Amino acid sequence: MSVNQANPEFDSSRLVIFVYHWRKALLVTGLAAALLSILFSSSLFITPLYRSSVIMYPASSNSISKALLNDNAGAKQDILEFGEDAQTEQMLQILNSNKIKDRVIRQFDLVSHYGIDSSSKYKNLRLYRKYESNINFKRTEFMAVKITVLDKDPQMAADIANTIAALLDSVKNDMQKERAIKGFRIVEREYLKLKTEIRTMEDSLTELRKLGVHDYETQAEMINQQLAIEIANGNKRGIKALDDKLQILALYGGPYVSLRDALEHEKKQLSFVKAKYEDAKIDAQETIPQKFVVENAYKSERKAYPVRWVIITVSTLSALFMGVITILLVTRIPATLRKMRNFENQ
Repeated sequence: MSVNQANPEFDSSRLVIFVYHWRKALLVTGLAAALLSILFSSSLFITPLYRSSVIMYPASSNSISKALLNDNAGAKQDILEFGEDAQTEQMLQILNSNKIKDRVIRQFDLVSHYGIDSSSKYKNLRLYRKYESNINFKRTEFMAVKITVLDKDPQMAADIANTIAALLDSVKNDMQKERAIKGFRIVEREYLKLKTEIRTMEDSLTELRKLGVHDYETQAEMINQQLAIEIANGNKRGIKALDDKLQILALYGGPYVSLRDALEHEKKQLSFVKAKYEDAKIDAQETIPQKFVVENAYKSERKAYPVRWVIITVSTLSALFMGVITILLVTRIPATLRKMRNFENQ
């Protein structure tokens, strides 16, 4: 009580008396603010918007061959595994890209749907701003990605959200397939080149076999053994025949051994390249979903914006507060001026 008597300005009872004294004016102010906020928050002034959302996780594996066909346990990925931070960030970046944005704009004719003047100089700027204000992508607390769409048409909001989720697969697969096809062409070219070289080597070996060179080491050993026997027997005719064969081996044996060894090496290389070729072919021709959809968008039955009770409450309380401030100023200014005049007269 002593504090209140010493500082009457801070006496809460004065505020209660003040409000009671001006209750009619404050009541009229509050009612007027409430009625005006009800009016201006209606569909006559603010277009109601409906919200639809899609929640999805990125997939951890992008390569079908690595996930399903690779024998290397360390490199093999689980095709059913959810992605981590890196995949989530990649998904958000793709969702925000113009490749998806432009497809959605064309598919749903958002220029006319948003009421954008197609002849305007800043048509695209206004269109993209409207798109970004109505369509949002964010990471959830559980590391998923949430697509949120606001639209005046609840079915349109759901369709746009589901379409964006579907376009993620298309856009990401197209980006990866462009690279995968180029990689496949490189491997295919090397694979076909090796096959051609091997076929040429095999044809050359066939020609050498026709000349009598079938297995250089074995033939040379057997002919030398037989030659020793013929020399011991003094068979000149047999010696001559064996000498002719040795001449053929001497002439074509070296190329035969080189071709045979090179062919063996090339066949091993072909086996390795063929495995790469098959993997690259699958990656270039096949696609897999790039996401796991947890929740599809559906047509909302309740508008999300504006929240009228919040607008009405905030507007009414603000009007009452401003009313109190205005009344205080109006009632206190004359008294303050009188005090200032009395002080000057003294």
